[in-house]
Amino acid sequence: MYLCREIKIYLKRMKILANDGISELGKRQLEAHGFEVLTIKVAQNQLVNYINEHQIPILLVRSSTEVRKELIEACPSLKLIGRGGVGMDNIDVEEAEKRNIHVINTPEASSNAVAELVFAHLLSGVRFLHDANRNMPLDGDTQFNQLKKNYAKGSELRGKTLGIIGFGRIGKAVAKMGIALGMRVLACDLFVKNTNIELSFFDGTSVSFQIDMVSKEEVLKNSDFITVHTPAQKEYIIDEKEIEMMKEGVAILNLARGGVISEVALFNALESGKVSFAGLDVFENEPTPSIQILMHPDISLTPHIGAATQEAQDRISLELASLIIEKMK
Repeated sequence: MYLCREIKIYLKRMKILANDGISELGKRQLEAHGFEVLTIKVAQNQLVNYINEHQIPILLVRSSTEVRKELIEACPSLKLIGRGGVGMDNIDVEEAEKRNIHVINTPEASSNAVAELVFAHLLSGVRFLHDANRNMPLDGDTQFNQLKKNYAKGSELRGKTLGIIGFGRIGKAVAKMGIALGMRVLACDLFVKNTNIELSFFDGTSVSFQIDMVSKEEVLKNSDFITVHTPAQKEYIIDEKEIEMMKEGVAILNLARGGVISEVALFNALESGKVSFAGLDVFENEPTPSIQILMHPDISLTPHIGAATQEAQDRISLELASLIIEKMK
């Protein structure tokens, strides 16, 4: 009884710094289990001081906060680091695990949100919405007929080939949506074998499709649209050599990590017409993307918001809360 009482008291005093925020659902679940959740945003250069001053054992981040070796070394109170999302490239996982610090993430919670944004960019590109939304407020009242002519040569997704590089949870979610829209799917992944994906419908019925993995070269050569869903790499997944293999007029999307596609090679391919348009949610130089990229009329742009739906954030925070309770109880 005494031990249980001591554990309960300890949990009530255990602080969680959700430095990049946490949804109210997850916050309430953690508080119900005795944790104190702090949602103050601490600047990166003040984070070590704050953690040490307040003896924070649990740090939660998304993509904005970096948890590198230097921070981990300087904060002996840390017992758990959580990443709200899939990628862990902003956390020195090896250093944390070497110090017996739990590292957790939420690989499934944001897949649907990211996949939907892929198709938001894709549909925007094939119907020129990204450019129309820039020009209609400026010239819609004086050059309506000219703009109508400019945007009159759109295309449909049905019957086109969607190439997916990286067939993890997000890649599979993208494949499901592509199939639902009548697209052919080509996928490649070094670590995934041929796999079945299941489309579930509102009435409870479902249909299963087998996706056979092909080579990266086959994806590059035969796809009308190519979307990348891999972790950050040491080298570009798509550079000049890869773009040369692609169809004329291909479209490229990156909602994975800045740096998996060479933005210089992408810009040059857009200028030459080899690539018809691009959709980018992530950038090589976040949070200060290249002006050339930001101003290009053939790029649909969002500021790294792939997982930023209310539903996804609720799923992420609840998944984090469950893992924290499991690991720290």
